[in-house]
Amino acid sequence: MSVAENDSLRDWRKSSRSYGAAACIEVAGSSCEHIKVRDSKNLQGPVLQFSQVGWTSFLRHVRSGKYTQN
Repeated sequence: MSVAENDSLRDWRKSSRSYGAAACIEVAGSSCEHIKVRDSKNLQGPVLQFSQVGWTSFLRHVRSGKYTQN
């Protein structure tokens, strides 16, 4: 995704669990029904893009502890 396309996204929201922490992410929905995720400390950096189904699956795995750090 180009920086111009990244900057054109509106309504980025920071994770409610990120405030005051060093690991911050922002999430935005786009007009094409995809969810985009970026590092709030690197706004010009890469953006991950999920389909609605992929995002739901990812959140389910996060909540289950599948991606817990050791």
